[in-house]
Amino acid sequence: MKKTICKAALTILLGAALAGCSTANNSRSASTDTPSQSAVSIPWIATKNTTRINTSDPIQAAVLVSQSLWTAETKNNRPSSVVLTDVSSWQIAAVSTDLIHHPSNGPVLFITKEGIPEATLTELKRLKPMGAESNDGVQVVLVGTVADGVDDQLKVLDLKVDKIEGEEPDEVAKSIDAYYEKVSGALPPSVIVGSVDSPEYTLPAVNWIAHMPEPLLYVSKRKIPEATAEALKARGGKAAIYILGPTSAISADVEAQLQEYGTVKRISGDNPYTNAIAFAKFKDEANGFGWGITTPGHNLSLLTADSTMLAIAAAPLSHLGKHAPLVFTKKDGMPDSLMNYTMELQPKFKDSPAEGPYNHAWLTGDTDTLSSGTQSEIDDMLEISSASGGDPHSGH
Repeated sequence: MKKTICKAALTILLGAALAGCSTANNSRSASTDTPSQSAVSIPWIATKNTTRINTSDPIQAAVLVSQSLWTAETKNNRPSSVVLTDVSSWQIAAVSTDLIHHPSNGPVLFITKEGIPEATLTELKRLKPMGAESNDGVQVVLVGTVADGVDDQLKVLDLKVDKIEGEEPDEVAKSIDAYYEKVSGALPPSVIVGSVDSPEYTLPAVNWIAHMPEPLLYVSKRKIPEATAEALKARGGKAAIYILGPTSAISADVEAQLQEYGTVKRISGDNPYTNAIAFAKFKDEANGFGWGITTPGHNLSLLTADSTMLAIAAAPLSHLGKHAPLVFTKKDGMPDSLMNYTMELQPKFKDSPAEGPYNHAWLTGDTDTLSSGTQSEIDDMLEISSASGGDPHSGH
C-alpha cells in the first residue's frame, strides 16, 4: 500500500512540475466545436522509457507537442514558421505536415471553423516564430480554407502570413507539393500515395513527410484524382511512388495506373497495426527512402488507430529529438504485431545496461484513449535487457 501511495504521489508531483511550463499558455478557454480548451492539469506523464502527451484534445495535443520540441528560450529553439490548418479536415491537415521540416522547422497547430482557439493563439505568442529565411520571412502558413476572422487575429500578432488555399484534399496536396518545390528549389522525386478515405492506413506517412521532403498525395480506392496525376506528371515519368496501404484501401488497378508515372512499390499490412509496422521497417536502399527501423536504439510514436487528429498533432515528434515513426497500439494493450516488433527492437546488454543503446516511445492521448496499463506494458517492452536472458536487475 505504501509503495502505491508513493508512486501516485510521484506522478502527481512530476505532472505538477511540468504543468507549470504550460498552464500559463493554456489557462483560458475558447468556444469551439472541438473538445474543451481548458488547461491540461498534468500535460506530460513519463515513465523510464515513455513520455505521454496527456490529452486527447487534438488542439491541446498540438500545443503540448510544440512545447515539448520548441522551448522558445533561445534563437536555436524557436521555430522559423508555424503551419495553421483546420482541425476538422484530417486529409488537409495530414498533407500540411510536409511543411514541418522545411521550410518551417515548426509545428502544425490547429484552428477551427470559428477562428483560432485560445490555446493555439497563446502558443503562437509563446513561440514568436522567427520567419523562414528560405520563404521570404514567412512566420505562419495557413493551409486549406480558413475561417473569417483568422487574418484579423494574426494581424494583432504582427506575423507575416502566407496561404495555401483549397477545399479538396487532392488539390491542396498538389499545391503543397508545388509550394515545397518553390521554397526549396527542387521537386522531391519520391512521393507517398495514400488513401483519401482510410486514415488508419495513410497516417503513418505523416511522420515521414514531417521528417523528409517527400510529399503525400491522395488517391481513392479505385481512382487517381486529376490533381494527383498532375503532381506525378511533373516528375517526368521518373517518380518513385510508394503506395501506403493494402489493396482493400488502394486497389491493384490504381497501383497499375500509377506505373505510368514512374516506379511503384507498395508498403502494406493486412490491418492498421501491421501496416504501420511495415512502413516503420521499410527501407529502399536504392534511394534511402524509409525508416528502416529493425534494430535496437530507436524511438516510436504510439497512438490508437482511431486517434486521427492526434496522430497529426504528434507528427513533429519525427522531426526533432529522438525521431519517431508512427505505429499503432490498442487502448488496453499492445496487439501481437506490436509486441513482436518491440521484441525485435529490444536492446540487449552483455555486461551492464549502461552500455545502451536505449529505446523510447512518445504516447499521445489521455487514459481514456490509451490506458495507464498500456503505457506500463510499452515501457516494459522497451526496457534494455540482458543478452543472457537473465534478470537485468540482479547485479548485472
